[in-house]
Amino acid sequence: MPERNLVSWTAMVTGFSQNLHYLEAITTFSQMRVAGENPTQFAFSSVIKACASVGLVEFGKQMHCLTLKFGLGFDVFVGSNLVDMYSKCGVMINAYKVFQEMECKDEVLWTALIDGYAKNGFFEDALLAYKNMVNKGIAIDKFVLCSTLSACAALKVLNLGKCLHSVMVKKGFELEIYVGNALTNMYSKVGDMYSASNVFGIDSECRNIVSCSSLIDGFVEVDRMEDALSVFVELRRQGIESNEFTFSSLIKACASQAALEQGTQLHAQVIKFNFDGNPFVSSVLVDMYGKCGPLDDSLRVFDEIENATEIAWNSMLSVFAQHGLGKDAIEIFNMMKNEGVEPNAITFVSLLRGCSHSGLVEEGLSFFNAMEKTYGVVPREEHYSCVIDLLGRAGQLKEAEDFINKMPFEPNAFGWCSFLGACKIHGDKERGKLAAEKLMQLEPENSGAPVLLSNIYAKEQQWEDVRTSRKMMQDCNVKKVPGYSWVDVGNKTHIFGVEDWSHPQKKAIYEKLDALSDQIKKAGYVPCTDSVPLDMEVSVKEKMLQHHSERMAIAFALISMPSGKPIIVKKNLRVCVDCHSAIKYIAKVIGRKIIVRDNSRFHHFSEGLCSCGDFW
Repeated sequence: MPERNLVSWTAMVTGFSQNLHYLEAITTFSQMRVAGENPTQFAFSSVIKACASVGLVEFGKQMHCLTLKFGLGFDVFVGSNLVDMYSKCGVMINAYKVFQEMECKDEVLWTALIDGYAKNGFFEDALLAYKNMVNKGIAIDKFVLCSTLSACAALKVLNLGKCLHSVMVKKGFELEIYVGNALTNMYSKVGDMYSASNVFGIDSECRNIVSCSSLIDGFVEVDRMEDALSVFVELRRQGIESNEFTFSSLIKACASQAALEQGTQLHAQVIKFNFDGNPFVSSVLVDMYGKCGPLDDSLRVFDEIENATEIAWNSMLSVFAQHGLGKDAIEIFNMMKNEGVEPNAITFVSLLRGCSHSGLVEEGLSFFNAMEKTYGVVPREEHYSCVIDLLGRAGQLKEAEDFINKMPFEPNAFGWCSFLGACKIHGDKERGKLAAEKLMQLEPENSGAPVLLSNIYAKEQQWEDVRTSRKMMQDCNVKKVPGYSWVDVGNKTHIFGVEDWSHPQKKAIYEKLDALSDQIKKAGYVPCTDSVPLDMEVSVKEKMLQHHSERMAIAFALISMPSGKPIIVKKNLRVCVDCHSAIKYIAKVIGRKIIVRDNSRFHHFSEGLCSCGDFW
């Protein structure tokens, strides 16, 4: 144009901004100022919107100053965009100041503030602002309702969420996709899956990947994996394409339930839909394979990540810790630092756990002492508990007790449980009694404390104290958690308890157990009857040990799975000393790799050895 005026400049700035060409909008606005044109409220609103979209908060502040200079700082249209810009850039203090300075506060301005609070994690402020908005009689639209719902979801405020749902139904918003997504997400986040499913099922035309992902994640959080997979199958049937959030939730569920077969199938789907390069999905895959047992697959996925994020590094660290590979955890930690990734509180929990399971006491204490001094990470309860576990496992019970006495707060239940477990392993009755008392004060319903204390007495053959401890459990109505193990064969999970006669293949299982018992005894296995804390004949104890749940699961796997495939058994309690010894011999005589995941770590048995080096 040979001649440009205020209208043409404003049209260009607005056009660029509305068509998502934000940098061009900002450049054109700057050229407009050089040309000597004084911007209108429309030009200011468009360029401020562009600043918000690309996160240029400093340039946005300059625009704020200019609006005040030109007397437009208190214009409602400009003010709403300023609040939105500061909110999207995470500067909620400035957003609130602009909001307060506005004389006329309309629904757009209120919505911008509430949405900013919700998206920046100020959920209680969002709810308070919504209540003030309602009290002032400001018109409510679907956008402010959805923003408030997200705050309800984060705070798990179900009652207010239901009230907002009622308002949405009254105003006729319920069938809109945007609203349906918000309602499904809210009910899923608070764990009300009945209501979430009802909202999801109102109108199939309103479903999209957002509502499907929310419902799947909700089912995953309440351990309803089959329902989560059903929703996944349904969205595939309807032709709705999955996204990275869908896969992440499902793979996370497989990790928590150690469902390797389903996790592997989902990995194939991830590759098919080209999400294998997504850093978040890759991190969840690393975690899933690590928790299911195949450490090599976990490492392979991690190595294929081009630019590993903090989440990916922490996932790999956690995997090494759970598998008891402390030296590998330290190595990955050093690699993480060399890549310029800053460690956080989660990093040090995994690092300390890895050191604890590997007996690396000096290294673990060094990392703990360096947390705040070197990395600026203030140790929390879980870090102190890891140090108690580190010292206790290594038999340094006096040092662990001294550490507890110097702590800035009382140990949590995990800390006392770790200390009690160490006292049981190393036979320290007095310290064990103290730890048991503390643990029972924190968790009276926890059967672990009296059981472990009873085991300490049994090890010393103080059977009267054993009976007293067990009577105390009966009087307090505390029931011992039964030990059980499970193994996946095909698409079915088979669960076994001690002396379990319920399995349909029980005859074949017990025959296999007898055959294995003969084989490993010939190879040098000697039963450790101390693992049975009961006053009975040695021969009876040996028979009981032979029928422990993990051995039954292994026997079933051997008669049901093809040779060459590793056997992966999961157990809800710590594997006993005798079973640990027996499985080493079983792995040797049958020539197969056996992986056992107990309640604290993985054990990889092969050729008569265990990856833990008999330290667990």
